[in-house]
Amino acid sequence: MDDFTFVDVGAGMGRAVLLAAEMPFKAAVGVELHATLAGIARRNVTAWRKAGRARIPMKIICGDAIDFKWPEGPCLAFLFNPFGETVMRRMVRNWQKSFAGRAGELDILYVNNEQERVLEGQDGFERLFLGEVRRSRADAIADYRILSNQPNGEYASSNAEDCSMWRWKSRE
Repeated sequence: MDDFTFVDVGAGMGRAVLLAAEMPFKAAVGVELHATLAGIARRNVTAWRKAGRARIPMKIICGDAIDFKWPEGPCLAFLFNPFGETVMRRMVRNWQKSFAGRAGELDILYVNNEQERVLEGQDGFERLFLGEVRRSRADAIADYRILSNQPNGEYASSNAEDCSMWRWKSRE
């Protein structure tokens, strides 16, 4: 795993990047379009480093994930349902272009995988896993806090998240 770069597509405030920085990745990168969220993520990265929790290089990029230049070497793309179908289709085209000739160098961990069908219909991607992943106690507490502040029940929670894992095998 230490040769993989972890990339959180739609990083929000950077939680996944922080947690990845405690793992043996080559680096952890967050890509976030919303400038305010990217700023919060950068502050969180700074605090994580100061607390001595970062084992690897970390950075947050404020920009469109569709335009993101993927680093050389293998990458693990993490998505927590960051966008709808139209943008997901554009993201898949970015991956196909960026990883052309790099078979096996892109793994995708897609949590709350509402746009799963976009990947299902694309040549070059192989699904490795499809199922539910149980939430941790920390996630349940965080979700409860979110739910208590949501107007009109806009957000729902369960004890598990739908999840899939994919690998770029290259187009045939």
